[in-house]
Amino acid sequence: MAYWLMKTEPEEFSWDDQVKRGAKGEPWSGVRNFAARKHLQAMKKGEKFFFYHTGDEKQVVGIGEIIKEAFADPTAEKGEPWVAVQTGAGESLPKPVTLAAVKAEPKLKNMALVKYGRLSVQPVTDAEWKLVCKMGGMKG
Repeated sequence: MAYWLMKTEPEEFSWDDQVKRGAKGEPWSGVRNFAARKHLQAMKKGEKFFFYHTGDEKQVVGIGEIIKEAFADPTAEKGEPWVAVQTGAGESLPKPVTLAAVKAEPKLKNMALVKYGRLSVQPVTDAEWKLVCKMGGMKG
């Protein structure tokens, strides 16, 4: 099973919005980057992701789950190659994990969040997943 981190502007779509969608979830749409698209296409139903608020917050706030694998992005123009996945809320982190905290942890120096800061959808290793979960007050 792979793990992921997906970024969003909380003013556009927040963790609270994701939680409110309930069991039907929400399409994670609007991604317009080829590397991020590749990651969306690789996601499998049941895989988990860190829900990351960008902007002023810059922090992991929750754990979501992929509930439907890649499909044509409903926000794309006809013929464009973009995809979306359907996401559902898992659980909130008891303590959000800030970008500053991630950067301050030497064991996370190679995390995509640190190395490829602008990438909106990125893989997370098993070790990174466990450590960020621990930092957020959860079991990995």
